[in-house]
Amino acid sequence: MMRFILPLVIFLVLAAFLYMGLGRDTRTVPSPLVGKAAPAFVLPLLHDANKQFSPQQMEGQVWLLNVWASWCGACKDEHPLLMDLSRKNIVPIVGLDYKDKTDDGIATLRKSGDPYTLVIADADVKVGFD
Repeated sequence: MMRFILPLVIFLVLAAFLYMGLGRDTRTVPSPLVGKAAPAFVLPLLHDANKQFSPQQMEGQVWLLNVWASWCGACKDEHPLLMDLSRKNIVPIVGLDYKDKTDDGIATLRKSGDPYTLVIADADVKVGFD
């Protein structure tokens, strides 16, 4: 009888974790980055490499930094939401084109629409990872 108690306890603990996991909303993924300050950086604009952007330019404002790329499948899925947010003009959206060729980024925005107030290029992958 005692030899069945430990496997039963383990099974019940696992079943409780499974039950709690199945009860969660799978459409929401909490981000540990929401509400955190953007890392300090200076990057060129995608459309004009002679101009640069730094988060300090947005100091004191509420703004959204969205990291995206032309090759990113999830970015294509979220793009309609960003377009809708842009149309409502609730908050400025700054796009960070991550690890992408300039021509590919510009072509993607031309094809799908540009929801961004401005777009910066992180071709050297210096900031997007941070």
